Amino acid sequence: MKAIYYEEHGSADVLEYGDFSDPEIGPEEVLVEIEAGGLNHLDVWTRKGMPSPEEMPHIPGSDGAGVVSGVGERVTRFEEGDRVLVDPGLYCGECEFCRKGEQSMCVDYKMIGEHVRGVHSEFAAVPEQNLLELPEGIDFTTAASAPLVFQTAWRMLMTRVGIDQSDSVLVLGASGGVGHACVQIAVNEGCEVFATASSEAKLDLARECGADHLINYEERDFDKAVKDLTDGRGVDVVVDHVGEATWDNSLSAAASGGSVVTCGATSGVSPETNIPKVFWKQLDILGSTMGTPGEMDEVMAKVFDGTFEPHIREVLPMSEVKRAHEMLESREGFGSVVVVPDEKYDPDDYE
Repeated sequence: MKAIYYEEHGSADVLEYGDFSDPEIGPEEVLVEIEAGGLNHLDVWTRKGMPSPEEMPHIPGSDGAGVVSGVGERVTRFEEGDRVLVDPGLYCGECEFCRKGEQSMCVDYKMIGEHVRGVHSEFAAVPEQNLLELPEGIDFTTAASAPLVFQTAWRMLMTRVGIDQSDSVLVLGASGGVGHACVQIAVNEGCEVFATASSEAKLDLARECGADHLINYEERDFDKAVKDLTDGRGVDVVVDHVGEATWDNSLSAAASGGSVVTCGATSGVSPETNIPKVFWKQLDILGSTMGTPGEMDEVMAKVFDGTFEPHIREVLPMSEVKRAHEMLESREGFGSVVVVPDEKYDPDDYE
């Protein structure tokens, strides 16, 4: 088969698209013929070696959608020809957290495409428990762009924070994958939504997603803008997946008794924390990673029925994977980047 892969960590130049050994499925695995694969910033970090995959050469890609072309002997939920979507989180099913239904806290939690070989290839072997049925009428590119970011956003806001219509929610980087998902989820719950981005074009996307207040963080400090818009109060919830560059401002933007929830740190992992801001304002600092199978089912049902709309900036053939990674690293455009196996790619389909 053809696959995207790399044999060492580094810049986008280490990426290759070429022949790779066909995957072999185990008794509880499904062979999926991949129709489309979504990219995430996780693919960039893993390519750079943060963290290093378990095996080289490595095939990246946590998000993918396709058609079942073979099943293991103990597979019962799927058969050849079924349309499926990949849930990237791998868990043991036996530890104390899995038994409680908190699979994303599994002591041996791993990610397809991060710790083990991913799905940016013509075929992929995927555990049966990591597949969802993809309804007819949902195209593969839309499906492949959604799982990681929407389940992450759903768990952050609905499970970890538990937002409701009385809350005001600030979303940093609102035009990115997790960001635009968070805006839509908060809007759907009836929250007052504040969104930040680096350009007017990106803020336009946040507006399309339903944000009430738009803040260009290149022009003013977002925490000061929030204070001005709320008569000095701040917001109930701050979604910060940026990290070091925004952390202190996020603590400032939160109202007393508010929450700051994070799922990532793209700008750096070790910010200074003004501890008095935390205890004087009695803030909740919450971490969140991915989601459980149940949370994945809940949020993808709303993607499938059109409640939430994944935004796709570009669809490229897999042979142009370097370009796809460069788009993510430069933060060019907004929404997800999706790659399609070259033999299935027709540019007329994505105009």
